[in-house]
Amino acid sequence: MTKIRMNTELRNKLFNKIKDVFENEDTQEREAFLQARESVDHHYKYASELAKLVVERAYPPEDVSVLRSFKKKYGQPCDVVAKDKCFYFAHNEDLDEDGDIKETKSHFDFGLFGNLNGSEYSGDEGKEFAVAYYREDLKAMDCNPDIFAQQSENKDNPHKTKHVEACMKALGYNGHSYHGNSENTGMAKTFNEQYYLDVIGTSYCRSRAIACTKDEYTEFENFRIAKGNLVSKHKTWIDTIMKQCDQLKIGLKAYRYLSEGIELATELGIQVDEAELIRTNSTGLTIYNPSNLASMIKGLKNKHQSREAKILARKKYEESIN
Repeated sequence: MTKIRMNTELRNKLFNKIKDVFENEDTQEREAFLQARESVDHHYKYASELAKLVVERAYPPEDVSVLRSFKKKYGQPCDVVAKDKCFYFAHNEDLDEDGDIKETKSHFDFGLFGNLNGSEYSGDEGKEFAVAYYREDLKAMDCNPDIFAQQSENKDNPHKTKHVEACMKALGYNGHSYHGNSENTGMAKTFNEQYYLDVIGTSYCRSRAIACTKDEYTEFENFRIAKGNLVSKHKTWIDTIMKQCDQLKIGLKAYRYLSEGIELATELGIQVDEAELIRTNSTGLTIYNPSNLASMIKGLKNKHQSREAKILARKKYEESIN
């Protein structure tokens, strides 16, 4: 058999096929990532139900209803009820070093791009959570949800910016405001709508600390920790894939023949169909296989048909379908 020489297109096709297997292998790192995402769902459900209890304790629904009726009657001067998905929760059950009661408070954002560190405004960590949480959806949309993990050691660059912006657009991220329900669209909007609650007041959440117990506060912290854990487990898993892919690229670059790449895949336990790899995507792929090249050249011959030949071919076709 004629050995088929490697070229860039063959290397890329083989690399992508093996990389796809790496990403879907049942490894400990992948399982930890999937479990972390399940944990996020659990903590989101519990913490959001707890937040509803705490917020409605501070702002009773009957008061909210009365104020809305006043707004309807008197207009803008009584416009003091709004929906929000981020809150400052605070408790006063700890003591400082002098034995005096101290307030412990932090910002908790239930939005898809919400902070992971208690800051009122979300940075990249909120986006990192979002791409990890919706990883499969983004992959299906030809986005790269692993870009933050892949570029964790690098500063912002055009490659990173390009993929981050594509992911944010796919998720429906707007980024202009954290306090309205109109800031995002698509998946982000659907996600956020689950967590809006009625609050009373005209100022932003930083001056609206809502009282809770220490145990309730701890549960809110656990919710935020679960989000951070998902980001961490995502990065750890992608790191292992990147290290494997780095070695894979070195090997494929060194191989002169396709058979060497297929042998590598076989040693990795990955079945690769050579015929599928060399199936023509461009004429450049066929020149390394004499049989394929001969078939292509023969197919270029005798393209002209006489009128009689065309009529005969048409009759044969009609007979074959009757």
